[in-house]
Amino acid sequence: MRGHLIKVIFFVLLPLTNIIAQENTPFLTGKVEISIKEGTFDCDLTLSNIPKIKDYFIRLNSGMNILHIRSKKPNDFLIYFSKSLADTTSTGESIAYYFKDNTGKGKFLPKSIQFRYVGKFPVANDTIANYSRKDWKGNIAFNQNSVRSDGRQSSWYPILYDIRSDKIFHLVKYDIDISCKDCKTLYVNGNEPIKAETANFKSDVPRELTLFCGNYDFTDINDTYILNSDFSESEAKNFSEMINSYKKFYADKLNIPFKQSVSFVQTTPTSKKDGWMFVSYPTIMSIGWQNGLKNIINPKYQDFYRPFIAHELGHYYFGTVKDFNSELGDMLSEGFSEFMSLQLTKEIIGEEIYDKKITEKFNNLKDFKAKPFKQIKSDSEYKNRQLYVYDFAPIIFTAIEKEIGKEKMWNWLTNILNTPTKFTNYDFLASTLQNTLKDDKEFNLLKAKYFDSEKALENAINEIETE
Repeated sequence: MRGHLIKVIFFVLLPLTNIIAQENTPFLTGKVEISIKEGTFDCDLTLSNIPKIKDYFIRLNSGMNILHIRSKKPNDFLIYFSKSLADTTSTGESIAYYFKDNTGKGKFLPKSIQFRYVGKFPVANDTIANYSRKDWKGNIAFNQNSVRSDGRQSSWYPILYDIRSDKIFHLVKYDIDISCKDCKTLYVNGNEPIKAETANFKSDVPRELTLFCGNYDFTDINDTYILNSDFSESEAKNFSEMINSYKKFYADKLNIPFKQSVSFVQTTPTSKKDGWMFVSYPTIMSIGWQNGLKNIINPKYQDFYRPFIAHELGHYYFGTVKDFNSELGDMLSEGFSEFMSLQLTKEIIGEEIYDKKITEKFNNLKDFKAKPFKQIKSDSEYKNRQLYVYDFAPIIFTAIEKEIGKEKMWNWLTNILNTPTKFTNYDFLASTLQNTLKDDKEFNLLKAKYFDSEKALENAINEIETE
């Protein structure tokens, strides 16, 4: 956003855009009973305000055993449900359900659906004998002291998927009661953590229903919640100040406010060796046996952890302000979040660390043959997702930034976030750059060099290394 007038218009229109988008957001109500000692879920949930979709699946975790599914509107009756093996975009944790119409060949979708189901999951309460071989993001993870679950991948609640538009409705408005008699603290993404065994959680803003319930304490300092950490008071203050400085950096560069209190969760995996972080806004999860949150403020580990946190905060914009789909959606979400992390690293964390990160990416890509963006027809064509979305894409974006300058580059990112689209595909990526540059000759040169060329990676490295 270059001019003051444009900035004012944007802030007026953004709430209207959000209101329109939320009109089609499913609404989840009901009750959930959890036992962290037994590893159980007992759910009575109703999904309403369901958009009119002709071809769909409803995903639910494969460990959930269904008592019944009931149509509530327009008519009240138990539904015969079918399962499908054709949900290729599912990560394996969930089963895809649908309802056949009267012909048996098509599908029908009620306006409101009740789901009654229970699930029992392993409880890893002993790292010597009673633990799992592997832990991962989509795991519904019980470790006797707590339960951790994301929403989208684990699908612990019913998630609608529109096949034709490749849209996942994992972000829902909700009004649910959570009960856990062997917990002292309950947390649902989009709410403050609460000291209670039973509580009602609501959100008028669509959220992914990430859960963290168990026996732990938390702190709230300067609009940042820290759950289950052993931070001292001064460490918590330093951590919060760092997070707020990163949020301000992105908000200033993009001219889009970072309207979110962020909650950081520290917990242990159900396995011996796994450790990672993931984000489902406003929650950032740190899973590991060493206190990853403390490492973030430890100068000894800042080369790794601080750019990583900058990347996760970038997902507020590339993943929350705007959701991404289609064959390039994953690359755009991760690639631009990583690019922003690199820019923040260069300007705030340290230029030496930035140089180190760039060199590391060059080394990672040494033997990688990346298909140019234009040729990607499916995310399976990334070949190596880790290298494509976290290394190749941000290197391409870094080279473009060097050619067009910082101001135009940040304007391009803002344009991507503000431009309405059904599919965030190649045409969308190219058109937003073209609209940002307003120079067809310059656009066509960059497009040919970085989007379409078999030598896109070579071109980008040469540009970045040129003094």
